[in-house]
Amino acid sequence: MEVAIIKYNAGNIYSVDYALKRLGINPILTDDPLRIKQADKVIFPGVGEALTTMRYLRERHLDQLLLDLKQPVLGICLGMQLMCQHSEEGETACLGIFPTDVKRFIPQKLEEKVPHMGWNTLTQVKSELFNGDLEDQFVYFVHSYYVPVNPYTAAITDYVHPFSAALHKDNYYATQFHPEKSGTVGELILKNFLSL
Repeated sequence: MEVAIIKYNAGNIYSVDYALKRLGINPILTDDPLRIKQADKVIFPGVGEALTTMRYLRERHLDQLLLDLKQPVLGICLGMQLMCQHSEEGETACLGIFPTDVKRFIPQKLEEKVPHMGWNTLTQVKSELFNGDLEDQFVYFVHSYYVPVNPYTAAITDYVHPFSAALHKDNYYATQFHPEKSGTVGELILKNFLSL
C-alpha cells in the first residue's frame, strides 16, 4: 500500500511520517501531483497559518488536486480546517470540501486559554474512522480555530463550547486533533484510516 503525505509549508509532516513508520508503513512525502493521485491513501497534515498555506497550495495547483482525489484522504489539524469553505484566520477562502466555516475560539472564562492545547475527549463518534471503543477516549489538540458542529461532524469535543473534533464526507476524513501525537488511541485511528 502506498501512502502519500502531501508535502507543503506545514509543520507536522515529519511527526506523521514517524507515526506511520511505527505502524510499518513507509509513506512518501511529496508535492508531485502524479505520485499523490497514484497513492492508495493520502494524508493532508498541517500546523501553520491558513492564508499563507492556501496561497502556497494554489500556487502549486495542489488545491484543485485535493478536490479531485477519489481515494481516502485524511486531513489533520490545519489540514482539516483548510478542507472547509472559509476560515476566520486571515479571512481565508479554503478548499470547500466541507461546506462549513472555521471560527476563532473566543474564551468565555478566565481559565479558557487559547490555543486549546492538550488532551481532551471524543464524544458522539461516528464514521468508520472510529469505532465504539473510541467514545470518551482522550486525544491531543493544539489549535486556536475550530469548526462548529455541522452535518459532517464525525466526533465532538467540548472546549469553550462543543466543536467538531472530526469530519467525514465521502472519501474525505479529517481530525482537528493530532492522531500522530495521541498515543495508542491515535495509532488506532491511523490504522482504521489505513484499512479503509
